[in-house]
Amino acid sequence: MTVTAGGRTDTGPRALNQDWLEWDLGLGLFVVADGMGGHNAGEVASHLAAKAIREFVAETAVATDFTWPFPFEPAHSVEANRLLTAVRLANRRVYQEGCAHAALEGMGTTVVAVLLSGDRAVLVGVGDSRIYRWRDAELVQLTSDDTWLSAVMGVQDADRADSTHPMKHVLTSVVGTREDVRPTAREEALKPGDRLLLCSDGIHGRLDNAAIAAVLRAGGSPDQVAEALVEAALARQTSDNATALVIAAD
Repeated sequence: MTVTAGGRTDTGPRALNQDWLEWDLGLGLFVVADGMGGHNAGEVASHLAAKAIREFVAETAVATDFTWPFPFEPAHSVEANRLLTAVRLANRRVYQEGCAHAALEGMGTTVVAVLLSGDRAVLVGVGDSRIYRWRDAELVQLTSDDTWLSAVMGVQDADRADSTHPMKHVLTSVVGTREDVRPTAREEALKPGDRLLLCSDGIHGRLDNAAIAAVLRAGGSPDQVAEALVEAALARQTSDNATALVIAAD
């Protein structure tokens, strides 16, 4: 199976882009982070988190003598433990930087990350950025939002809630605002023809499932699909930075 990827990020109506996306086909790693915090702190948080995740995944890809920094979770594969640990280490780095610098105090970031190994995909999400799968003309959300509404109402009902609901965007977990975070991992088998979409809420906050599915159905290269998703969100006057990262398995 051949994997390709492409992404696009845009500041939207904001003065600063606090989203961050990156991928490494050699490592099989794909990350989207949506930072938050005053001044440029959100931009710092999202960049730091993605960098920390990449560093740990790269280190554990080649290390033969390695001390695991957190207890190994035997219910998960080695790859899932690698990604879970990478996200926890990212949380630690962002938290420590926020504690060390007054200008960065309280900064945090959402994170969604995918780690591929053969035809297996490990998915981890913290916050309200999302991962979707497009397969056989069906769009499925693979991550759950860490929001107050999702916790109380469930994923589908929260999405249908009035966009003016005062608790709609209240996050219950993000990377970097507490000393530790305990994300969950999901493991999926990929099939030829699958598309995975990692995106910030600047995309899914303006494009419902039908709109996202329409773009994926139209096809194109990962770069073209990511571009179309961002342009669609901008056309619908997204109020935030908009970022899409598309992974194609063929």
